[in-house]
Amino acid sequence: MEKNFISILITNYNKGIYLNKTIKSCLKQNFLNKEILVFDDCSSDNSVEILKKYKKVKIIKNKKKYSKSGPLNQINAIIKLFKLSKGNLIFLLDGDDLFRENKLKNINNIFEKNKSYKFMQDTPLSSLTKKKINLNKKLHIFSIWPKFFPTSTITFRRSFFQKFMNFIRKNEFPNLEIDARLAIYAYLNEEFLITNKSFTIYNQHGSGISSRYKKFSKYWWKKRIEAFRYMQFVMKKQKKNFLPSPDYYLTKLINYFI
Repeated sequence: MEKNFISILITNYNKGIYLNKTIKSCLKQNFLNKEILVFDDCSSDNSVEILKKYKKVKIIKNKKKYSKSGPLNQINAIIKLFKLSKGNLIFLLDGDDLFRENKLKNINNIFEKNKSYKFMQDTPLSSLTKKKINLNKKLHIFSIWPKFFPTSTITFRRSFFQKFMNFIRKNEFPNLEIDARLAIYAYLNEEFLITNKSFTIYNQHGSGISSRYKKFSKYWWKKRIEAFRYMQFVMKKQKKNFLPSPDYYLTKLINYFI
């Protein structure tokens, strides 16, 4: 029995070559109580023309970029989509990724059986290898936030995001994407969960908003210090003590010279 109503929130910018497959992967889901909302962020390709073909998809066409920052634009898009959505269970999806068959039904069943679950990621398959993408093991002394997967693997209850909105900092940390903020917030609230089951196909084409953050690049270090600062903010607001790690001091030092 379908007890939940599901909202799929899709963010898109110039992903026209992938968009048909993305939308069809949502429409083919065998879960009936759903809506599909797409925020097109000033695309200059044929994205809007493609979206208009799908009568069951609600399109929000942005006329002006919110920011020069890709991550902040993505956050703005998701906030606007969330406010228009009706679902009590929310699925995020980038315009170039895919939902596997029965993803909605399977994850809805997990949330129905586990009422305490608020936030979850599934383990994605690579579009290139069709194999599971593995997370590197966490080294405790060097990492104080959880390892997490990209945005399209994220599902949460509506009530979770409503509380998260008080911590989102939508105008700050221009290199820190929504997936990192959600993962850190969920982790600090002991609500972070990853299932080993795979319901998402992640498109590894290297042109998304994360592509500029190659490991040990200047922007990678900038993103890293912003993650620390965001974590400090959340912990302070929750009246928790932030304990700096060796990684924090190293990241702070490198950013001083960048």
